[in-house]
Amino acid sequence: MIRNPGLPLDPGWIAGARADERDVQARTRRISQRAPVSADREVTLCLQALACIDLTTLAGDDTPARIRRLCATALSPLPGDLAGTVGLEPDANRTAGVCVYHRFLGEATRILEGSAVRVCAVSAGFPHGLSPLEQRVGEVRASVGAGAQEVDVAIMRAHALTGDWSALYDEIRAFRDAGGDAVLKVILSTGELGTLTNVARASRVAMMAGADFLKTSTGMEKVNATLPAGLVMAEEIRAYRDRTGVAIGLKPAGGIRSADQALDWLMLAGGLLGPEWTRPELFRLGASSLLGELEARLRLRTGT
Repeated sequence: MIRNPGLPLDPGWIAGARADERDVQARTRRISQRAPVSADREVTLCLQALACIDLTTLAGDDTPARIRRLCATALSPLPGDLAGTVGLEPDANRTAGVCVYHRFLGEATRILEGSAVRVCAVSAGFPHGLSPLEQRVGEVRASVGAGAQEVDVAIMRAHALTGDWSALYDEIRAFRDAGGDAVLKVILSTGELGTLTNVARASRVAMMAGADFLKTSTGMEKVNATLPAGLVMAEEIRAYRDRTGVAIGLKPAGGIRSADQALDWLMLAGGLLGPEWTRPELFRLGASSLLGELEARLRLRTGT
């Protein structure tokens, strides 16, 4: 993945970002009402979705034992009989990453050391982004120091809701600087931004400030990952690529539980941005219960 160096803040480019709500809604309905795909194609899509999952636990009752189970699942998510049936080699039978609170980074990094599964921490006053900026920047620095290869940072939504784009840019730039070489995923909390135009503008600001991924939600809002917000984010990712040549990743998270939802997101990302956005370098699914649904769909389609 090419890291995103960012751009200087450009108020004119931010103001130029707009989203037509009715058009976006109509386009996303066409995605979710798509024609059925063949069984073989559905197997391929399910395997792509599995490879892109950031397997996540962010519960108040998380324990080291739960983290160990999560990591073991990430390293071998499909049972051997099913993996063999779909032709999945042992080194490919894994999720993209695991996502945990900072407290459990030591456990996760110990188990996943030397594997291709990425260790991610939620950070920066997650999930609300309301603690003092200095404290939030310190959390990012601490998580990277504790072994996080990726950090998912919460923004202060008020900056976007009031149009204080300079403050949002400075906040995310501070996270970028504190994160060093870690992949920076910026959580826009799109369900709390009021309008899709705000989603478009927040997306541009985050990318200019150095975001490597745009993430829809913390998973703890009333409205989490929605296809309309994802479509707007994908179009902004395309606009940024056209302007800079830099590819930014997309991570829908929160409420994605069914295989059909996962396939909708894959088709949205791949259709708007290209096949590179169906692979974990540029696409992730933040989920905790999706894996079981993908396994069930694979068994159904293969008769295993």
